[in-house]
Amino acid sequence: MADFDRTEEATPYKRAKAREKGQIARSRELPSALALTAIAMVLKWSVTTFLEQWRTFFVQTLAMAQSSIIGDFIFLMQRTARIAAYWIVPCLLLGVAISIAANIGQGGMVFSAEALVPNVGRMNPAANVGKIFSIAGLGNLLKSLVPMAVIAYLVFAMFVRDWNWIALSSAVSAQTSIEWLMTRAYEILWKAALVFLGWSGFDYMIQRTQFSRQLRMSRQEIIQENKDTIGNPQIKMRIRKLQRLMRRRMMMRDVTQATVVVTNPTEYAIALRYQPGAMRAPIVVAKGRNLLARKIRQEAIWHNVPIVENPPLAHALYRAVPVGQAIPPALYIAVAEILAFIFRAQAGHAARPVENVQRSIY
Repeated sequence: MADFDRTEEATPYKRAKAREKGQIARSRELPSALALTAIAMVLKWSVTTFLEQWRTFFVQTLAMAQSSIIGDFIFLMQRTARIAAYWIVPCLLLGVAISIAANIGQGGMVFSAEALVPNVGRMNPAANVGKIFSIAGLGNLLKSLVPMAVIAYLVFAMFVRDWNWIALSSAVSAQTSIEWLMTRAYEILWKAALVFLGWSGFDYMIQRTQFSRQLRMSRQEIIQENKDTIGNPQIKMRIRKLQRLMRRRMMMRDVTQATVVVTNPTEYAIALRYQPGAMRAPIVVAKGRNLLARKIRQEAIWHNVPIVENPPLAHALYRAVPVGQAIPPALYIAVAEILAFIFRAQAGHAARPVENVQRSIY
């Protein structure tokens, strides 16, 4: 599908599927840049100790350079290993920790089984060469060359600035030369860290933008995804229709067990069930309007369920009480009078006219 058709932002479902495949917005340079910056900051805080130890080390090395004693050589090697381990090992551990944290910060912990599956296409030399010389490959190459060019310029500018000192360095002591060299090495490290950090932050924003553009979807893709994940709208309508039919059948079945049906007389019909002593309040077992109301009344007639016409009460019950719920206390009196009327009629006692019952809900 053409890219110009993909005008919609990716759905959460598509982003989740891409994440399962290990596809997330991530800058490869950012972890290295953060690690290098952290190492440079640590060295900045301990630069005095760092320079002193290495200055002493180089001075001793130059002093022992003409020694032929094996013990001096062994001591020099041991001291070299200790100093190197003292500074290099913590920096390496810090760099690894910062790199891991940076990768997690960019996209969280992502474990993709699909990315571990062997893919013969990845080992195809022709395809890999094509990727290298593709527009994306050349873009990645340029992104790598830009910070290197900036760092090269900064190093060149530093040497131009200190050229007079470099020209006269042969006239100064070895200790002074070593101190100058270590200071300039740290300066290059710090500037390189800042350049890489700034460029990697810019690269991360580019990667996020490109990744969002790659995940864009067309309207047709969104519709198809909704069909696949949520369901076909036509099927959902069919299911809802079947559910309504099932609920109506259950209501019609419950009408046969109702105590009374209150009507309006043709627009509303509400079937109530009440068992004295077993229920705290009457329950609405079925209700409907128009055609469904007529079906409820017809079902009540077939099963000899009493029908009482009380338009105000029928309207109030229909609006206030869902099917399966007890009536609210505000309607207790009105419904109680109807139930009393029904129970007296069933017992053969004299009963008040229905019209008198209607006044109870006002």
